[in-house]
Amino acid sequence: MINPDVESVSWLRVVLAIAIVSGLIGLMSYGLKYATTHGLVMPRMSKSKRLKLVETLVLDGRRRLVIVQRDNTEHLLLLSLNQDIVVEAHLNANHTAPSKTRSNV
Repeated sequence: MINPDVESVSWLRVVLAIAIVSGLIGLMSYGLKYATTHGLVMPRMSKSKRLKLVETLVLDGRRRLVIVQRDNTEHLLLLSLNQDIVVEAHLNANHTAPSKTRSNV
């Protein structure tokens, strides 16, 4: 009776496992490519995005001001490590720069 070397059997198992995993990854990529080229796509949660990041301003290493737009309203948020604060809600979404006028007093 021939007794196979234990180390060669171990290496054979490793090579066989790598070949099986590579084959499964190849089959999955082929299946996804087939599905996307034939019009089968994954459903998305929503088709229109309602939330948008308008502007950010880093105050220091721990805090930043963020303007977030939802539908047609904007919200000014102060984000920090421990706490997030709504500084101002329901801002006007139309961006207009403030006019620089001088008043003579």
